[in-house]
Amino acid sequence: MNATIAVATGDYAQPLSADTVRIERTLPGPIERVWAYLVDPALRALWLATGDIEPRVGGRVEHVWHNNALTDNDDPAPQKYAHIAEEARMQGRVTVFDPPRTLAYTWGEVEAESSEVRYELTAQGDDVRLVLTHRRLASRVVMLSVAAGWHTHLDILVARLEGSTPEGFWRRHTRLESEYDKRLPGA
Repeated sequence: MNATIAVATGDYAQPLSADTVRIERTLPGPIERVWAYLVDPALRALWLATGDIEPRVGGRVEHVWHNNALTDNDDPAPQKYAHIAEEARMQGRVTVFDPPRTLAYTWGEVEAESSEVRYELTAQGDDVRLVLTHRRLASRVVMLSVAAGWHTHLDILVARLEGSTPEGFWRRHTRLESEYDKRLPGA
């Protein structure tokens, strides 16, 4: 009999290397519903960013964030993010498109400067296991922002899927960024 030992890491992103973080969540399903929240611009706008994703490898990705409008009853954006608080944009290219299981794309269009995000969905009864990996992060400072950002955005996704009210984006992100500064290597 083989036993599997699971290490409880909570909802925090885990560093896999100096340039890669992974965060896992269990989401209310079904898997097709969660997939829709990844690829449908109107649903994605409720937790991350709007913008089109062409449904094919090589397809264009556009994300347009409006983090100041993402949640109600929030704090103002920290000064270091004030320049992107109202709107931020990112373009990339789809590297994997396998509905409803895997979506990956570059985070930026210049290959030498872009990172890559990969979402993997697995049905688990009525729930869905999401594994999100963000790799090729340029520095620890970027990793802190990305880890806190994904953590916050995924908290909002969980709330939206459950029909509950999420905590304010900037309030949560600011607190989490401070926590990640202590948790991630190099502190």
